[in-house]
Amino acid sequence: MLKPNWQFTPDYNHILDAACNRKSRRVPLYEHGFHPAIMEPLLGKPFWEMMFNGNYADTVEAYRRFFEFGAKHGYDIIPVELGATAVIQGGHGLCGHRPALFMTRTEIEAFPWHELKGKYLALFETQFKAMSEARPPGMKAVGGIGNGIFEVAQDCVPLMHLPFLRADDPEGYDLLWHKIGDLFVELWSWLLDRYTEDYVVFRMGDDLGYRSATMLSPADIRKHIIPQYKRIVDLVHAKGKPFLFHSCGCIFAVMDDIIREVKIDAKHSNEDPIAPFKRWLDDYNDRIGLFGGVDMDFLCRADEKEIRERTLELLRLAEGYRGFALGSGNSIPDYVPPQNFLAMTETVREYRGDTRA
Repeated sequence: MLKPNWQFTPDYNHILDAACNRKSRRVPLYEHGFHPAIMEPLLGKPFWEMMFNGNYADTVEAYRRFFEFGAKHGYDIIPVELGATAVIQGGHGLCGHRPALFMTRTEIEAFPWHELKGKYLALFETQFKAMSEARPPGMKAVGGIGNGIFEVAQDCVPLMHLPFLRADDPEGYDLLWHKIGDLFVELWSWLLDRYTEDYVVFRMGDDLGYRSATMLSPADIRKHIIPQYKRIVDLVHAKGKPFLFHSCGCIFAVMDDIIREVKIDAKHSNEDPIAPFKRWLDDYNDRIGLFGGVDMDFLCRADEKEIRERTLELLRLAEGYRGFALGSGNSIPDYVPPQNFLAMTETVREYRGDTRA
């Protein structure tokens, strides 16, 4: 398996340009996330266990190694976001493994929303502080408060139950989105007041769709979710930072609304069976940056030669567009063959003229 061996000086301004829909001087690499089972063998050092189960010095060292992994593979940034579902049902409701926490307006009003910020800080304040301390020159993070409005709603009231809440208690359904928006304003305000300089781009990951459509009706997304997105993006823009929106699925029905009303600066996530990446570029790159390109199923199944060819094809395609960062259409989970990940990143580094050591 090819081992990266390059001279590389990280410069987060390349990802900043892409997120602001400007042509970068070199094409930046971007990922929404990496699984430690991929990172640690390639880096040759453990760090994920240290990050969450060690003392503070261990956590700082873990983030140093995370940044080292990024730089070693040609990234100017690392993804750092810590999920808000941790203080709801730990993502178990989102995955459909727990019942709804409430199903009426009265129950929603009685829920201890006021305790959630404190719980979040107790879990994650040290993580943000350690990342800030570990951050090397030339690198920053992309991320922020993990999960999005819709994902947190599903952790409270799983997707199979949301339509019943909507039908049985419309006022409660409406209140749920406002309560989650209030929580996000609290959490994002805290983060932005303390760690703005550690992030080059802030982002929210909120999967609104599946292969053929959105999971809620476009009308419900416009009425209940988009106004809450706007509250967060306004906070980010007030700090002078761009905002990247990550959403899986076929969300074309609401993309124009998200761009126009929320004023996102960039979008990540694509899947070839939904649409080729060229459609995203053609339809939206006049207004926002586009990140991704390499379909994750293809990244898992194809051989190294095919991945190199597809990556180069995307790089040449993007020459005719503005803000662009290349990566997988989703993330690098543990089932992506490491040699395939390297085939993608090494092709980008050869294309942009990085110098081999």
